[in-house]
Amino acid sequence: MAPTSEILTAERILEATEEVLRRHGPAKATVVDVARALGVSHGSVYRHFRTKAALREAVTKRWLDRTSLTLAGIAAGDRDPEARLREWLSALFEAKRHKAGDDPELFATYSVLAEENGTAVGEHIADLAAQLTRIIAAGTGSGAFSVPDPAAAARAVFHATGRFHDPCYAREWTAPGIQEEFTAVVDLLVRGLRP
Repeated sequence: MAPTSEILTAERILEATEEVLRRHGPAKATVVDVARALGVSHGSVYRHFRTKAALREAVTKRWLDRTSLTLAGIAAGDRDPEARLREWLSALFEAKRHKAGDDPELFATYSVLAEENGTAVGEHIADLAAQLTRIIAAGTGSGAFSVPDPAAAARAVFHATGRFHDPCYAREWTAPGIQEEFTAVVDLLVRGLRP
């Protein structure tokens, strides 16, 4: 292995893992490939991630966290709750659509990894539901929405919009009329939340 002049960090390993996954796919990518890309021994990678499964889960979490971080800024905003809800749902749909359309091979790879890593996916969904709960609770507090349980309403909104963010529907995200269908669903949900 060629010595590397940079300090090996978990972040560098995750970046390299993402590139290796893009090149080789989840079935063929190995820790040895990641180590080779970094110019280190595979033992160096294992010092940061104890198993191949732990490395794959960490890269999955990193990928999902990118979406969560963008949406968290919208959820924490102080705009009108209805506008925030619409913006948040639109941003979620757009983020997922971009991931699927901009790099379909990597999206397919992450879909496989997401199936393997239920914990990371479960945490991601819980985070998104918590963000939605904050928006709906703010709307309830301001009188824009009238729901007895903001958390239950948030889960319902999340599930009702699943077609626009669940990766199993990715093939439909470029279909003619999908944006109009998305808008119709969001309009219906917002009307249902109003007093």
